[in-house]
Amino acid sequence: MKKKKKRMPKNEAWNKTRLRLPDLDQAKTAVLNSLRSPESQRGYKHDIDEFIAWYCSEPRLSFNKAVVTRYRIHLESRQLAPGTINVRLASVRRLAYEAADSGLLSPELAAGIRRVKGAKRLGVRLGNCLTVDEARLLWQLPNTDTLKGKRDRAILAVLLGCGLRCRELAELLFDRIQRREDHWAIVDLIGKAGHVRTVPVPDWVKQTVDGWVNAAGITGGNLFRCVCRAGTAWGNNITEKVVWHVVKEYAAKLGLSKIAPHDLRRSCARLCHDAGGELEQIQFLLGHVSVQTTEKYLGCKQRLKGAVNDQIGIEPHLNGSGFGKV
Repeated sequence: MKKKKKRMPKNEAWNKTRLRLPDLDQAKTAVLNSLRSPESQRGYKHDIDEFIAWYCSEPRLSFNKAVVTRYRIHLESRQLAPGTINVRLASVRRLAYEAADSGLLSPELAAGIRRVKGAKRLGVRLGNCLTVDEARLLWQLPNTDTLKGKRDRAILAVLLGCGLRCRELAELLFDRIQRREDHWAIVDLIGKAGHVRTVPVPDWVKQTVDGWVNAAGITGGNLFRCVCRAGTAWGNNITEKVVWHVVKEYAAKLGLSKIAPHDLRRSCARLCHDAGGELEQIQFLLGHVSVQTTEKYLGCKQRLKGAVNDQIGIEPHLNGSGFGKV
């Protein structure tokens, strides 16, 4: 006599296909706890919160492949860029993985969500970069007669000359700038995902930073501090919002309203490349794990004028008629 299979309780079966708000919050917390980088945590939190708001606005939705596909169509209807859509879908997939690991979602449904195709990306978008003249005007724009001007000029110089991320600059310590191999450098800088690197500091950047340090009387702790209206330094550090406002303030004065702090990091990479810098060295400077990321920053593309195979050493000597002798 065959034994009857036990039926799964109705509530348990419901939890395997539909996630309620407490379940989504639990899975979101698990996703954020698995990330080390504050930038990644902030990005994933924003993307997951947007998905949860959309998911809860639709009644009786199951968390499955069809629903995530509908969410992708919703994002496309908002005219978002393909890269933005794919980043948000990656956050939703990560949410499904954590929900499955926590027993809140069926593994089969999580596997189906993984198979949701992202938006097609046609062509290559180039980031916003400054020219040589624009970059020089930008960092020299702050008035060095005031303490705030000295600090702002040092901030812009470090962003453009060293290519630091916004958080890396806000958390930069005074004793990290040291002399190595007869050159100034930021040593043991902890970047994104905990990666440690050493960043060379040009002499003009070091002189600009020294002007701020000497005027503010900084001898330790964080390199950059807040400046009050009375014109004195106070506090122990600055936030990323301060860096953001400094960049936006002086960029607006040059008519560059769409420039953000990360654009200065991208501009640093592009200017290094245009000056003849090696791709590998630029990768070390920026702290990229993959050289492909560095190539995206540089916007590398094929160049026909002055092509790489024009002068490779096997060309015939040209005569007056323009043809080589055979």
